[in-house]
Amino acid sequence: MNADALKELLENVKNGQMPVDRALSTLKDLPYTDLGYAMVDHHRALRSGHPETIFSPGKTVTQIVGIARRLLEKDANIMATRADRQVYEALKSICDPVEYHAAARIVVMNRKPVTPTQTTILVMCAGTSDIPVAEEAAVTAEVMGNRVERLTDVGVAGIHRLLSNREKIEAASVLVVVAGMDGALPSVAAGLTDKPVIAVPTSIGYGASFGGLAALLTMLNACANGVTVVNIDNGYGAGYAASTINRIANRTTKDR
Repeated sequence: MNADALKELLENVKNGQMPVDRALSTLKDLPYTDLGYAMVDHHRALRSGHPETIFSPGKTVTQIVGIARRLLEKDANIMATRADRQVYEALKSICDPVEYHAAARIVVMNRKPVTPTQTTILVMCAGTSDIPVAEEAAVTAEVMGNRVERLTDVGVAGIHRLLSNREKIEAASVLVVVAGMDGALPSVAAGLTDKPVIAVPTSIGYGASFGGLAALLTMLNACANGVTVVNIDNGYGAGYAASTINRIANRTTKDR
């Protein structure tokens, strides 16, 4: 339940359109429901602006469905991340509408229209192999109500590809920069803009990349200012952080 839904409920009680007992029944599961295997956090949207996200790996399909059923009772725009098609098919049987973003490996349930921000998040990736992580960031940000631009295959091996997109870089309020191999792209991108840069190392690369550790260390040691780094392959975390920053930028734009 988000802030708008709670305000509507209280207004309905105030105006006599909803009995107090019914309102109490609606609120009784706040702040969470104990399913035995999960404490489903119904208070998350009120605190942070977006409902709890289901991280699929390590959970059985039955557990994922059980958590989703509880969230669907109170929330919209619910995401299940790192979800395969089996998870999608199971969730499709309990929810309409449901979307599967295959590249991002994200299932979106009960999606409701959200007015997109005026300000923009730019999600860029160094190589085509980095697209799944970049898409996880982009879809996450879009579901959270952000205007998102994408820029693909602009790694430092062909720096002219990045430089020819200076207008997109300058127009964004925050950049999510995804790269594997040597992980150099975020430092270069940050040197071209005064906007925050969220760097995402991926596990793409040959043996000495150590599953993304080399890219992670490069990004942590970036010489450009304004670079913040999330964990290896954590597109969701980057998209969420970018959304938080972009919402602040959007409010500032509206107040002008």
